Amino acid sequence: MKTIVLLRHGQSAWNAENRFTGWTDVDLTEQGMAEARKAGVLMKEAGLRFDLAFTSYLKRAIKTLNFALDSLGQDYIPVSKSWRLNEKHYGNLQGLNKSETAAKYGEEQVLVWRRSYDIAPPALTEDDPRNPKHDPRYRGVPDADLPRTEALKDTIERLMPCWNDEIVPALRKNSAILVAAHGNSLRGIVKHVKGISDKDIISLNLPTGIPYVFEFDDELNLKKDYFLGDPEEVRKLMEAVANQGRKA
Repeated sequence: MKTIVLLRHGQSAWNAENRFTGWTDVDLTEQGMAEARKAGVLMKEAGLRFDLAFTSYLKRAIKTLNFALDSLGQDYIPVSKSWRLNEKHYGNLQGLNKSETAAKYGEEQVLVWRRSYDIAPPALTEDDPRNPKHDPRYRGVPDADLPRTEALKDTIERLMPCWNDEIVPALRKNSAILVAAHGNSLRGIVKHVKGISDKDIISLNLPTGIPYVFEFDDELNLKKDYFLGDPEEVRKLMEAVANQGRKA
């Protein structure tokens, strides 16, 4: 059996303030750190032992991985970082409060910007200081590959080279891999692995800090997937994510 665990980062400062975050490098809150540690405990109790891990270039995912591995007692495993695992780029919405944006543009429009498959939010301008071309961490990435905004479709296209060329080959050689990333980059992986339709993906909401386990046979055919933790708690957390784009 082969196992991949997807872990959305713990609560960030902008999660707590209900802001669109995207590629903005926001840190974890105390609650987010606790969620990451708890995720590690849940994985340890499930008997999971990882061979290696993948994460993004954003500190909320990197620190979540570090806290989780510490709780697991598996800090020593190799970690690979990829900008391709970054969150969906929310363009000019980054930093805006989701509820206030819903009050201004309507809940339906905000849902489209947050969750639709192929409609992107308004893009950053070239001279916007938030444009990733100005960030030194992406200096090795061709400018044409750096987004100014993204729909989920764009996020999936961006992350698939990492999935196909790095994560899948690593899983073929190993037994268990941990991927600590973001709500939308992980939604993209789930969509791909489970074959979820463009229409149905809009209703998938991943809570922060909850390990999502995928079990495959040796030919990498998906056998089952499940969240670790209390099912009722997970359901409530998923509902809370879904409600973030509603008017206050």
